[in-house]
Amino acid sequence: MSGAPTRDGGARPALLLVDDDPLIVDSLQFVLDEDYTVTTARSRGEARSVLQGARLMPALALVDLGLPPDTHVPDEGFLLIQELLAFNPRVKILVLSGQSARANIQHALTLGAVDFIPKPTDTELLKARLAHQLMILEAESDAAEAQPDACNILGDSPPIRTLCEQIDQFADTPFPVLVEGESGVGKELVAECLHRLSRRAGEPSLTINCAAIAAELLEAQLFGHAKGAYTGAATAKAGFFEDAGRGTLFLDEIGDFPLDLQPKLLRVLENGEYYRVGETRPRTAQARIVAATNRDLREQVRAGHFREDLYHRLSVLTIRVPPLRERGDDPLLLLERFRGLYSRGTAPFRLTEQAARRLAAYGFPGNVRELRNIVIRLSAKHAGQEVDETALATELEIGVVARVASAEGTDEAVQLELVKQGFRLDEVLGRWEQRYIRTALELTGGNLSQAARMLGVNRTTLYSRLQRLGLDADASSRH
Repeated sequence: MSGAPTRDGGARPALLLVDDDPLIVDSLQFVLDEDYTVTTARSRGEARSVLQGARLMPALALVDLGLPPDTHVPDEGFLLIQELLAFNPRVKILVLSGQSARANIQHALTLGAVDFIPKPTDTELLKARLAHQLMILEAESDAAEAQPDACNILGDSPPIRTLCEQIDQFADTPFPVLVEGESGVGKELVAECLHRLSRRAGEPSLTINCAAIAAELLEAQLFGHAKGAYTGAATAKAGFFEDAGRGTLFLDEIGDFPLDLQPKLLRVLENGEYYRVGETRPRTAQARIVAATNRDLREQVRAGHFREDLYHRLSVLTIRVPPLRERGDDPLLLLERFRGLYSRGTAPFRLTEQAARRLAAYGFPGNVRELRNIVIRLSAKHAGQEVDETALATELEIGVVARVASAEGTDEAVQLELVKQGFRLDEVLGRWEQRYIRTALELTGGNLSQAARMLGVNRTTLYSRLQRLGLDADASSRH
C-alpha cells in the first residue's frame, strides 16, 4: 500500500479513480493528489488495463456506477466492483455516483463496496471517508500481523467443522486442491490455511488471479520469459512457478484460465515441466497448486470452455466452502469478531434481540465479505448505541429491494415513467429481466440449473434468454 512520499515524508497510499467525466476526474485528482497516489480510468475496461500494468496495488478505489458504454444504468459499475475484488479481495471500494437510488446503493454494498457517496459531494467529506477506510485497512493489517501463523476460520457450524477437517486432512499432501465456493465466502483464506498448516509453510506462498491478467500476459507471468521473447522483454524474468519454489501457488479464478494455455498448465500438473516463453529448455516446477473458482467447472467442461483432463487433475482433492446462509449461528460469531476489530477506539454497537434474529435469518448474498462490511458501517453509524431491527434492515439488501420494487410498482411511479421522453417498454422489461437473471446467477454461484429452478424456468429457456439479451452465459455466471 506504500507509494510516493507525502509532504510530511510519509508514503501515499495508492488510489484508483474510475469515472467517465473528465471534469470530475481532473478535479478529484487535484484534490486527492496531496494524500494519495492517484491512478485514473474512464471505463471498466480501462480500469482492468490499468490494474494489469500497475506496479502499485491500490489500497482504495473510488468508482462511479454509470460507466460506458451505457452511463445511464449502473450495470458496468456493479461489474467493476466485482472485478476489483477479484483482483484484490482486500481493496476498499467507495462508490461515488449520481445513481443513488436506494436499490443501487444497497446492491453496490452487497457486492462488496464499503461506502456509497452520492454526487455531488463535499471534498472534505470525501477525504474523511477515504481516511476512515485507511484506518480500517491498518486495523486489518495489525490483526493479521498479530496472528501470522493462525488459520482464522471462525465458526462452529457442521459445514465449517467439515471444512476445517478437510483443510487439516489435505494441507500436507502434494496433490492439487480445488477450492469451490460463491464470491465472498473466503476461498483465499482456505488457500492460506492449506499453506500455513503444511510443511511448506516456511516457503513462499504466491497468488495469481487468472481473471485479472490479460490472456496474452498470463503465460509469461506464470512461466517467465527469456530476454527478447517479445517486445519489451529487455531482460529474462522468472515466473510465478519458479518464484514459488517449493511453496504454494494459488491460482484464483481458475475458471477464467485461457483455453489455449490450459495444455501448458496440464503439463505442469502431469510431470512438473514448463517452458519460459522464448526458451526451449524445460524447467521443473516444485510448487504445490491450489486453485479456486466461484463457477461450476463441470458446466465449463460441458460447454467446451475448460478441458476435462485439466479439471480432473485440478480436482484430485476438492474443498467446498459453504455460503454463509448454510452456517447456522456462525454469522453471530463472525459479527462478534468483526465488531471487536472495527470498533477499536470507540464503543461497540449492540444488536437488540429482534435485530440479532433478523441478522441470523438473512441470506447474505455477499457472504462473509458482506457481513464484514455491514459491521463496518454499523460501527461507524451506531458506535456505543443499540441497533434495532429497523436500523439493521436498512443494511440488508432483501428488505431494500422489496421496498423499492413495491414503490416502483405504484401507479404514480408508472405514470412518471410513461411521460418521460424516450420511454421504451422493451428496454424497461429487458433491464428487469437482466437484473433478475444476474441476481439468480449470483445467488447460485453461477450454476445455470439452480438459477433456472429459482427463476421458475427450465435450463434451456434460461440459456436462450441469456443469448437473446446479449449476455454470455459463462460471463454472466461470474456476475
